[in-house]
Amino acid sequence: MKKPTIVSRYLFREMIPPFGVTLVFFTFIFLMSHLLELTRLIVNYRIGMAVMLRMLFFSMPFFLAFIIPMAVMMAVLMAFLRMSSDNEIIALKSSGVSIYRLLPSVLLFCCAGFLMSGFMSTAALPWGKLAFRQTLVEVASRHFDVAVKERTFIDQFDGLMIYVSRVDPKDSTLQDVFIEDRRKKEVVSTVVAPRGRIFRSANGIAARLRLYGGTIHHTDPMAETVHVLRFDTYEFTLDMGKAAGAVRDAPLSEEEMTTAELYRYIRTAPPGNERYNEVLIEFHERFSVPFACFALGLLAVPLGLQPMRGKRGVGLVLGLLFFTMYYLMLIVGWAFGESGVYPPAAAMWMPNLIMGGIGWVLLMRTAKERPVRIDSVIIAARGLAGRWTRLAWNRGRRRPL
Repeated sequence: MKKPTIVSRYLFREMIPPFGVTLVFFTFIFLMSHLLELTRLIVNYRIGMAVMLRMLFFSMPFFLAFIIPMAVMMAVLMAFLRMSSDNEIIALKSSGVSIYRLLPSVLLFCCAGFLMSGFMSTAALPWGKLAFRQTLVEVASRHFDVAVKERTFIDQFDGLMIYVSRVDPKDSTLQDVFIEDRRKKEVVSTVVAPRGRIFRSANGIAARLRLYGGTIHHTDPMAETVHVLRFDTYEFTLDMGKAAGAVRDAPLSEEEMTTAELYRYIRTAPPGNERYNEVLIEFHERFSVPFACFALGLLAVPLGLQPMRGKRGVGLVLGLLFFTMYYLMLIVGWAFGESGVYPPAAAMWMPNLIMGGIGWVLLMRTAKERPVRIDSVIIAARGLAGRWTRLAWNRGRRRPL
């Protein structure tokens, strides 16, 4: 009775280090992907490091909700690969310990990952998204040039639509500025200028947008008249307080809504439209992604026990490959579910069912000593790809000009 307990504790401890390494590694990758944008905001706009770290912290729950299932899969896979390569699995089988008796510690580890990922997706994610938007509004209200993005229509200002082709953060100059002004009733003014500049006010609530060498087109649909005016300089006063308030008071996106708010919306809103599908997908995704810890963790057990050449290298490639497949199925399911082609709930849970089903089939074959030579499949696929490439190359060389 003590053997399974000792083995279970030993296996559980083996999974902790690779879990931590995978989590830290992909967190580092996430930080590197945002490093350029962070450096640009800090250097060009002189935004404090504390504010940027706070914004980065608020965006972490979304990333961790997805990376924790992957870390669980890699931890289980690396533990079984290490034990299998050191012949510890053979020793356990010789002493009467079956593969199925190793599953409780794996399921316990997957349950811990499920709780962590579930907390990130159901509680930390909406809190982080909402806090990130509030911080971004606070930063944009003090730094107008942060809110102005290149080749993006900006409609946060009452009655104004602004489009800028290029922004130079060094001196806050703008190139190819287009503004549609609808602040006067029944008159539409279109302002086009090749160059402009932003001047910040002392209180930081308002900003002046000065344009140079452009034209103003006044259109009155009622009188059916058009007036064209040319100017050397023209200024707009932009109230950042009102713009920030408009963004702050905008309706919550599905990612910013709490799980209870998502459930209430699903119960009360009429089904069938795109907004309803997005909310339904978000609701099911918050539970299906944490459950991926069980599906991917179960799949990692037989993958770590497969007879392969170069076990650790091939095993890591297989782990990344299967997680990429899972993530791609999730993306495709989101697209189909949002458009109504596929039921949103099924779209979010189908990747778990597919990965869990593959894992269970491989586990039963491995337990019956009928493993699948996955490395042979990879080598054969690589050989076929090489032959096809050489054949295509030879045909291209023989083709007459």
